[in-house]
Amino acid sequence: MSITDVLSADDIAAALQECQDPDTFEPQKFFQTSGLSKMSASQVKDVFRFIDNDQSGYLDEEELKFFLQKFESGARELTESETKSLMAAADNDGDGKIGADGMSVSARSVRG
Repeated sequence: MSITDVLSADDIAAALQECQDPDTFEPQKFFQTSGLSKMSASQVKDVFRFIDNDQSGYLDEEELKFFLQKFESGARELTESETKSLMAAADNDGDGKIGADGMSVSARSVRG
C-alpha cells in the first residue's frame, strides 16, 4: 500500500510544502491540507497502519519523528517540539502513545 492510494499526491505535496521549515509543522493544518480531516475513521486507520513502523498498533515519539517521511521519503524529520505537539494533539489518554482511534479523532476534529 502507498499513502497515495488513500490521499491525493497533490494534497500531500501541499501539506508538506506548508511545513518544510523546522518548527512550522502544525498537526491540525497538516491534517486539513493533506486531506486526512476529510477521511472516514476507517480510511484514517489505513493511513495509521502505513505510519506504524513496527505494526504495534501504536505510534510513539520515535515513530512520530519520521511522520512526514511517511508521506514523502525526502521530507524532513519533525523537531522535538513538533513531535510533542503531534503527540499532544492525538494522545487522547495521555499514555505517550497514539492509537489508530486517537489519530482518527484528531483528524476528524479539524474537519472543515
